Amino acid sequence: MTDLETLSQAILAAAKKAGADTADAIVVSGDSLSIEVANAALEHAERAEGIDLGLRVMIGQRQACVSVSDSRSETIETMAERAVAMAREAPEDPHIGLADPADLAQNWDVDALQLADPSAAPDPDALKQFALEAEAAALAVNGVDKVDSAGAGYSKTSIHLATSNGFSGGYSRTSTSISAVAITGTGLEMERDYNGEGRTFASDMPSAADIGRIAGERTIARKGAKKPPTGTFPVLYDERISSGLIGHLVSAINGSMIARGSSWLKDALGEMVLPQGMDLVEDPSRIRVAGSKPFDAEGLLTQRRALVENGILQGWTLDLATARKLNMQSTASAARGTSAPPSPSVGNLNLSAGNKTRAELISDMGTGLIITSLIGSSINGNTGDYSRGASGFWVENGEITGPVNECTVAGNLRDMLGSIIAANDGRSHLSRVVPSLLVESMTIAGA
Repeated sequence: MTDLETLSQAILAAAKKAGADTADAIVVSGDSLSIEVANAALEHAERAEGIDLGLRVMIGQRQACVSVSDSRSETIETMAERAVAMAREAPEDPHIGLADPADLAQNWDVDALQLADPSAAPDPDALKQFALEAEAAALAVNGVDKVDSAGAGYSKTSIHLATSNGFSGGYSRTSTSISAVAITGTGLEMERDYNGEGRTFASDMPSAADIGRIAGERTIARKGAKKPPTGTFPVLYDERISSGLIGHLVSAINGSMIARGSSWLKDALGEMVLPQGMDLVEDPSRIRVAGSKPFDAEGLLTQRRALVENGILQGWTLDLATARKLNMQSTASAARGTSAPPSPSVGNLNLSAGNKTRAELISDMGTGLIITSLIGSSINGNTGDYSRGASGFWVENGEITGPVNECTVAGNLRDMLGSIIAANDGRSHLSRVVPSLLVESMTIAGA
């Protein structure tokens, strides 16, 4: 198969021939394998291989995107012709355009990021064995009645981006994963929980047996769950789901939301959005981490930046178009697939750790809720009003008294995030390193 750089250049040449003023091309190839087992036997096996080609063309201030999954030259030629025809009919957008050539990334070191495991991909039998080990370990936990699913997977993805004004670069990334979901009880008494791990390098993975055992132990801890009381209480977001809470802040400072004026943080630049002393940092240069990358989807060099410093919001997350709309500079945050233009996005995040353990925060909270799972979502993007279904554990006098479910937690994100207290249990291998977070007061609707 033709290499991705050659394909991207062929796409650009076709775009120019078809009449595009400027263009960029992205080529993505992928190879994945997933195995699922049930009752100690193979349940499902899936292998996927493919390539996707994406083209964005610009004629003046009009643009269009087209994608295909066929790398033949005649298909590329047709894709370019259709993209140009579409662009000629598109509305004008004064903010679109490629990066200034002087701003394009140069001399990056993709090898230093260790995004792809150089060892051979696992064969199906090896993944099957991992899945079987996870299933057996979960079933071995006393009280587990069934393993709903156990699986293992591997993927390798390669991308190459090229622009008509001189940028050309690519990289590959790999991922190995193992997961298990266990069940205890039946009918209305049924409870389930899970555990899953993924790493860029297979050698960094914990054992399949440990993954399955933890899934089983988490499930047994859910046995006998009931509704918590209704009232106003402190709420601890467990490290398993705490990154989602910070994700609401990240979404609210996305340049697309700010440019539309539809964010609850649209007027908060330079203001306190987290407690004093707390930082939220994006770092795309962490090694062996899924969200790392040497350049963004517009060819700009990525770099470490503080979204929040000492509790104060430092800036928005911007690609070129949103930056131009706001009269600012891109933060090299563009992301894209093959069928749409770039848009702002955040990768690796690190929230400042606190100086207490999760257990110490539980002791400090007195009476309240630990959330380990969230369902549904009702969040007002303009006001930050927040309401979600939750389950987890109830705490009385600083001690866990038992599991709870079927409750709703509500508050306002500005107030919630302004009062959070962080534990020190963030896991460093994750793309988003966010510890358990204690919110001082939320409304709980339960029994």
